[in-house]
Amino acid sequence: MAIRPGDEAPEFELRDNHGRTVRLSGFRGRSNVLLVFYPFAFTGVCAGELSELRENLPRLTERDTQLLAVSNDSVPTLRVFAEQEGLEYPLLSDFWPHGAVSRAYGVFDEAKGCAVRGSFVIDKEGVVRWTVVNDLPDARDPNEYVMALDTL
Repeated sequence: MAIRPGDEAPEFELRDNHGRTVRLSGFRGRSNVLLVFYPFAFTGVCAGELSELRENLPRLTERDTQLLAVSNDSVPTLRVFAEQEGLEYPLLSDFWPHGAVSRAYGVFDEAKGCAVRGSFVIDKEGVVRWTVVNDLPDARDPNEYVMALDTL
């Protein structure tokens, strides 16, 4: 079961598509975080969702929010995917231990070996304020993220 609004967001440390270490606590007190889990790079729905987020990035940054997208792909895979799709925000690798952060957030599908489409708005204090979890084929609406951020 996914974590819920009001829960403390589980801390994590993951490498991004450039190999840099990203910690959730690094944003505490500085910015909100939109944490978006997606199943796999180079798949149609995922590429579409992440491209929509790229187009909506100014709407997120205007709301003092850092976008972090997480999949169970390796760092080299994410590097190539980001370059191919023109994604300039961090793509984080939850590759090893496989799915540990996805599990901590309650969005890892054990049968499929990947994260489902879970999204979490985390405030500057590290508290989850909004969530949505969709099945693998169901894309999310970026407008919902903006509406959730407007309530903070």
